[in-house]
Amino acid sequence: MKISTFNINGVKARLPRLLEWLEETRPAVACLQEIKTQDEGFPIAEFEKLGYRGIWHGQKGFNGVAILADGEMPVEVQRGLEGEPEDEHSRYLEADVMGVRVVCIYLPNGNPVPGPKYDYKLRWMERLRRRMNAILAEEVPAIVTGDYNVIPTDRDVWSPPAMAADALMQTGSRDAYSRLLGDGWTDALATHNPRGGVWTFWDYQAGAWQRDHGFRIDHSLLSPELADRLVSCGVDKVHRGREKASDHAPVWVELSR
Repeated sequence: MKISTFNINGVKARLPRLLEWLEETRPAVACLQEIKTQDEGFPIAEFEKLGYRGIWHGQKGFNGVAILADGEMPVEVQRGLEGEPEDEHSRYLEADVMGVRVVCIYLPNGNPVPGPKYDYKLRWMERLRRRMNAILAEEVPAIVTGDYNVIPTDRDVWSPPAMAADALMQTGSRDAYSRLLGDGWTDALATHNPRGGVWTFWDYQAGAWQRDHGFRIDHSLLSPELADRLVSCGVDKVHRGREKASDHAPVWVELSR
């Protein structure tokens, strides 16, 4: 069973690339971030032609997350995080799919630092942690996957000095991520690539893709019940190099049934 995550950077702008990826890799579940469309504009009919059904949580022009499943309708559990009623960003979607609790997230970027956007990021991460602990308490096989906008360690970036001032690498961001792992979640890519050097994002600027100046911010965290089923994981890097591609590459985990 393959579960993939893909920050598509605009579902309409990248639709040909997204459909191409789904056809070529055929994940059982695909979690999308930055769909950048209101709910009524989500192109579900195009995915249904390929056999996928889905749920989504959209927002005009920004953010937005979706969960697609091959031949099965995801059963929604929760959209949005509790704890900040005035927060209207579409960044969190949770569903039961094929016997797995699937959580798709698009964590705030947090730049510039310091400032209100970074404060919001840290609050959001604490709210996420509370929800993830509630999921752990259910003792269900679960995955929390998506764009975390956190570079966990210096091994996860092409040049630590180049990103040192960025919100993605600040101590507060890294500590919040580390606390999730300390609670019992397993970082799939880090587990299978302990030396690092695996990137999931390459900026459009400064020839980052051509020079392989990337970093890892798209993560799949597995509950103990699901970590035992992890067979393999990886990054569909080739899709980042295609015409009009997202600046992220898809990340996947393969799980035993």
